[in-house]
This record gives sequence, C-alpha cells and structure tokens, in this order.
Amino acid sequence: MNFQKRNYEEDCDRLRQFLESHYTHDPETGKKVFKYSDMVRDVANREAVTVEIDLDEVAEFDEDLASAIRANTIRYQRLLSSTLDELIPKYRSVANPPVKDILDTYIEHRLLLEARQHPDEATRDSRPANQRFPPQLMRRFEVGFVDPKARFTAAAVRDVKANQIGKLVSVKGIVTRATEVKPQLEVATYTCDRCGSEIFQPIGGPSFKPLTDCLAKECTENKSGGRLNLEHRGSKFTKFQELKIQEHTDQVPEGGIPRQITVHCRGQVCRNASPGDHVVVQGVSLPLMGTGFNRGLLSDTVFEAHKIYKMNKSEVENDQELTEEEIEEIRSGDYYHKLATSIAPEIFGHTDVKKALLLLLIGGTNKNTNSGMKIRGNMNLILMGDPGVAKSQLLGFIDRLAPRCQYTTGRGSSGVGLTAVVQKDPVTDEFVLEGGALVLADRGICCIDEFDKMQEQDRVAIHEVMEQQTISIAKAGIMTTLNARVSILAAANPAFGKYNTRKSVEQNVNLPPALLSRFDLIWLMQDVPDRDFDLRLAHHVTHVHQYSVHPKRDDQQEVLSISKMRRYLELCRQKEPTVPHQLTEYITQAYVDLRKESREFTSARTLLS
Repeated sequence: MNFQKRNYEEDCDRLRQFLESHYTHDPETGKKVFKYSDMVRDVANREAVTVEIDLDEVAEFDEDLASAIRANTIRYQRLLSSTLDELIPKYRSVANPPVKDILDTYIEHRLLLEARQHPDEATRDSRPANQRFPPQLMRRFEVGFVDPKARFTAAAVRDVKANQIGKLVSVKGIVTRATEVKPQLEVATYTCDRCGSEIFQPIGGPSFKPLTDCLAKECTENKSGGRLNLEHRGSKFTKFQELKIQEHTDQVPEGGIPRQITVHCRGQVCRNASPGDHVVVQGVSLPLMGTGFNRGLLSDTVFEAHKIYKMNKSEVENDQELTEEEIEEIRSGDYYHKLATSIAPEIFGHTDVKKALLLLLIGGTNKNTNSGMKIRGNMNLILMGDPGVAKSQLLGFIDRLAPRCQYTTGRGSSGVGLTAVVQKDPVTDEFVLEGGALVLADRGICCIDEFDKMQEQDRVAIHEVMEQQTISIAKAGIMTTLNARVSILAAANPAFGKYNTRKSVEQNVNLPPALLSRFDLIWLMQDVPDRDFDLRLAHHVTHVHQYSVHPKRDDQQEVLSISKMRRYLELCRQKEPTVPHQLTEYITQAYVDLRKESREFTSARTLLS
C-alpha cells in the first residue's frame, strides 16, 4: 500500500480537468459527449441534483487519482464538492439561476443582503467562521463515487474489516429493515434576540449541542448576553434513512449467526431499497462513537451509502442472458421434462411433483379487471406426505433456486413473524412496521416446512396473503396494507404421522377447509413399499453417498445447472401467455367434472383462479 503524502491542491486541479475534459463517443452519431460537463451544467441550472463520478472513467484519466479516491473516499468527496463550488458559477447559462423552490429564493435573498451589508469582499471574508455562510448551506447538489464493476465482486457483511474503514467498499446482502425518511439537520442557523446576528453551526455527526449564547462581536463587546434562537427556515435539512443489511444465508459459516450492518442513506440515495430486497451497497465504512453514557472504547460501524443496486440472486452471481445456442436448445426436445428433472436431481423420482414446482417457480399472469379487481397469478402448493419422502429437501432446493425466497418452519414461526410486527424505532422513537417472512418474500416464494405444526391462530394470519396477496395491519395506531405478492410452498405430514389408507383423505389431511381451498395444488406423497422402485431408489441413494453427485440418467440427458435454470426461468417470467379459444370448452368441462367429484373438506375457487 502506498502511504506517500498527497498534494490535495493538485488533486483538486486534476478533478477539475477530469470534469471539464472527460468525454465519451455517442454510439449512434459518433460525436463527443462531455458527460460530466453536461452534468455540472445541469446542476448549475437546477435541472439535476446528483453528481455521480464513475471511478472506472477516473482510472482511464488518472489511475493514481482513482486509487487515492478508493482509499480515502470521504476526503475526496469534500474536495469534489469544493471543486464544484468553483465550477458551478461558470456553467450557469443565465445570470440569475432558475428558481426551483423556495430555498433557491431564500439563498438568493441572503446573498443580496450580505453584499449590501458587506460590499467589500475583504471585509466579508474577515468575519468569524461562524458568521460566514458555510459551503454546505449554499450547496444545492450531492456528490458521490460509484464503482459499477465492483458490485459483482461485493464482499459479505462479515468481510468488512477495520482496515477498510474510510475506503469505498461494496457489500451485498438482504434488506431486513428500513426506517421512514426523516429530515436530518445539516447546518443549524441561529438568530440573536439582541443584535440580530446570524450564527451558523455545521453538524458533523449524529448528535450536536445547540448553541445558546451569541458569539457575535456586538454582543461579546457590549456584554449584552444575547440568546440564540434556532431558525428552522434558515437551517438546512437533508433526507435521511437507515437500513439494516443482513448477509445471505450461504455466506454464514457453520455454527455462525447472520451478521447485520447499519447503512445510512442521505439525499437521493433514500427510498432506493425496501425490506426483502437483495442489494449491493457501495459506500464508506465509518466508526460511530456513542454519545453521553454510551461513549466508551468500542464504537459501532455504519456504512455511508453512495449507491444502492437492487439485484436478485442471478444478478449478484453475474449471470448473463441466454445465448442463441441455448435458446435453440430450449426449442428442441422435451425441455419441460429436462427442466423438471433438473430440480433436486439427487432426489429420486417425484417427476410430477418437480413439474409442479417448476410451474410454481414461473408463476402465472396477474390480471386487473376494469372494475379494479385483482386476480392473482401466483400459485400456492402444499406437499402432504409421509416422513422421509424428501419434502424438506425439495423445499430447500427451491429456496436455493428461486431468485427471491424465504425459508421458515411451522413450529419456529408465528403469525406476527410471517406477516408484520410493530416495533419502536430506535432512531426516531416512533412505532414502525417491520415486515415478516411473507413481506420479505414479496414477488417471490415463501417455503414453510412442518406446516401442520403451526398453531391455528398463526395459520389464520396467512389466509389473506394466499388469496388477496396483501397484509392488512391495524396496530398501535398504524393502519395500512402491505404487499405480499408471494407464492406459498408448504410441506406437512398427515394427521396420524403417516398416511393411513384405512382413513379417508379428509381424515388424513389435518388442515381446515378454509386453508386447503387456497392451495391450487395438493400433493399426497405416500411411501408405498415396491420392490422394483425400492431397488432403484437404493442404488440411487448409495451412488449419491459414494460420489456426492446424482447418477447418470437413463435418457443420458444432461442435468441443468442452477445458474442456467435461473436464466431460463427469468426468461419465462417475462412472457404473459393467454388461454387459447380452443381450450376454453375443455377447461370449462374439466372444472365441472372436478366439481362433481369435489369433497366436503375443500371448496373450489368459484372465481379468480
């Protein structure tokens, strides 16, 4: 590592040259496009707010400067802001910048008043620092550094070490909690009740001590004892949001507990992620010292976010789109059967169940009628069967394969843990909603093992989710509706532990009719002794235990990898098929036949499904 002393004045000049001279070629016209000059011009004319610097482009301009920015990001963020303060007046297209909001007018009036009171610039600069306008107060832009290629090599939460403090780091994980966006004080402005002077106090941390005594020359010399009053209109506030990022389950070592990191979002970075999103956060890891009695030798670590990328599992793994050869392979042969048998290939048999799981992964088409009624396209499926038929293994494979999935068990889950819980936010001291497993799995799959072991009052909580795809909350004065557009994949055992052929299906299925009617497919998986089947099963199991891989199939077809299956499933989800007119009569007759054979323990969906 290079610890040579940097000349920050030269770095400011290099940043200025980069902003003014860097260009790219338009792919259509071939003309030069000065990307950052146009960006600064938009900021100067109040048409844009954010200036994002791509470090890959900085590296093309000056590799040493890009390395210095990655190693000391906070310092160069301040240098970039100072450089933009000097460039913006030159890029304004008109003498008076356009007024976008009331704060622009307020700043303009302040500058005119200051020029009238202190016409001499030397006198204006000789005032005390707390009586001059802070640069943070006059800025109407935000700056940040991004490293697009680094998101594909993002580190786990537990891999962010002390030697990375102050550096630009990429971290991947799942958002488990997001607070409401609140205004955070950035510059406090006070007015003296005696002399009328304005005192400015830049805020550099999570807390501050408000000023009470006037520090202006008039009050200190006359000893008038002026008191300061905080002026909210003259102060500057910025948007603030706190996120909790938890590492993925595949990143947790044996016997470990998933770790979390606190992410602070400010300005335009806010509202870019919701609970349940798989994200890659690029920012700076910083220590956060406690205040008051909490101050000690230890400090918490926070992550100042510069950029948040929403990503699913396949994007995090840097999977590419299907090639033309792969698309041609899909069109040839029985690819549906090949995909189904590629689901948990270590599990012998259950081909029809795997085909149903494949349909569950792809899902249906959501429909909205003219009257506003929403018809769900997600599919709910339950595997009801004897112990040892690999129900849990199938659920575990779906959890690894699905781009967005939550895995839980019936005994270890409560109604609140599945839906939402009301907690007190430690940042704002207000009651907030924290989504459960079903909310975190929005637009995905929620796998619930040991479904029959759940308490009855907990199972009732998911009735609304399975049909309406929403969760209605009315707790602690909070009345809202959360989206839970999720497919339920459940596994359960029969009422007597093992399927009893002497009993009816209603007696074996130990679930209420109101819940069973919400499942689109109910699979009864029985462990029936059969010599030929048991012999093939034993050969399959011994081969898996010997070589840790499934044996070759009889049809000699290659089993697809998880990454390739994800890409194909993503392609399938983009399609919105419709029912052909020729099948309408067949589907209608099949529905009538099912109603004739319907049993009392469940009811068919009279509409919607």
